[in-house]
Amino acid sequence: MKLTLRVWRQKNADAPGAMSTYEVDGISQDMSFLEMLDTLNEELILAGDDPVAFDHDCREGICGACSLVINGDAHGPERTTTCQLHMRSFEDGDTIDIEPWRASAFPVVKDLVVDRSAFDRIIQAGGYISAPTGTAPEAHATPVPKPDADFAFEHAECIGCGACVAACPNGSAMLFTSAKINHLNVLPQGAPERETRVLDMVGQMDSEGFGGCTLTGECATACPKGIPLPSISAMNKEWLRATRKVHR
Repeated sequence: MKLTLRVWRQKNADAPGAMSTYEVDGISQDMSFLEMLDTLNEELILAGDDPVAFDHDCREGICGACSLVINGDAHGPERTTTCQLHMRSFEDGDTIDIEPWRASAFPVVKDLVVDRSAFDRIIQAGGYISAPTGTAPEAHATPVPKPDADFAFEHAECIGCGACVAACPNGSAMLFTSAKINHLNVLPQGAPERETRVLDMVGQMDSEGFGGCTLTGECATACPKGIPLPSISAMNKEWLRATRKVHR
């Protein structure tokens, strides 16, 4: 395959950025999208140019680091992570636009790399449970109803990639925050911090500068792990419950 790549290049957070055009040839349909970028970078290095900076780690669809907007879609045309997107999703001769996440809370570090530490601070605000140290408790010591366990597992699948923020026209982090809150609040182990967790994490989310949610649904459509849109409603219910309890 021969492709034309239009890639966002930006030296640092303070420098202006622009799209640069590159031609790549000999791309196999079996390559992953990141392997295609590796091929581009090898050519740039051999030519004495600066390679394109992009985030990656596990390349197995687990870590959520591979945050790219491809032809206007978070992670590209398939509902998967960028590292699991393969070049068979494109045609020979295609022009592909590659950009970083676009959100004020995710400032560009360099080229396609953005600073997603805002997510870390939301987790630090309440994404934990109180547990004694020492030997792990017996797994069956605290029974959990299967519907609750299924609900928790569904939300625990969130890998924090940020596709929900990138896809949202408002740059909202509601789907991410709701996934992290709901998977703990539904379990008995998360009960001690149930009220403070939702209030603190939502408060931190707002302070990070993410936009408000208008339930357009783009976040759930882009999520590679299928976190459902009703997750946001469940979090709002938790927030109202915690607010009423605090005011009492």
